[in-house]
Amino acid sequence: MATSSFKTLATHRPSARVSVQKPDAHKSVTPYSPALDVMTDFSRLHSVTIAPDAKLFTANETMLARGVRLLLVVDDNQHLLGVISTRDTLGERPMQLLHQGKGNMFELTVGDLMHSIGGIDMLDLTDVRHANVGDIVATLKKLGQQHVLVASRDAGTGQQRVCGVFSATQIGRQLGVEVQTFEVARTFAQIEAALAG
Repeated sequence: MATSSFKTLATHRPSARVSVQKPDAHKSVTPYSPALDVMTDFSRLHSVTIAPDAKLFTANETMLARGVRLLLVVDDNQHLLGVISTRDTLGERPMQLLHQGKGNMFELTVGDLMHSIGGIDMLDLTDVRHANVGDIVATLKKLGQQHVLVASRDAGTGQQRVCGVFSATQIGRQLGVEVQTFEVARTFAQIEAALAG
């Protein structure tokens, strides 16, 4: 990058006592805050994607390295094929596939476990703009999901694109409470029923 067209900024030496800025207290999130305050906006942060032929180990390593619990599964042209989360990769689904004779743990791919695009519930950005955090939590609970994608439509082409995601974990972190969006099995019978499903 040529720097000849850029200017340098003035610098200064710090005074003897310099403090470090803390987050603004007025930025706290409540259930009545605008939903956009807790949305991961893909126009500001890169979405974390993975190919459908990637191995399960790679998916887990990617989520761990990037600090996320959901990956967008895309093809070579970056078209959305589905999603995969830690609930899919670390839950009972891999074991179910292995019991059905779908190879071994090292052969399972993202495509084997992902939720395909046709079965994914998404929110429309237009609705999200008029929603609050409590509305998003209620929606996640109704869906029984930890994540919900947000889509917008290009005004010129009409092409739909994923522009963000809501995460129950992230919302809980910002609210300062745990956000439980799905029923947790507490008895052996409930666990057996979940595995059979």
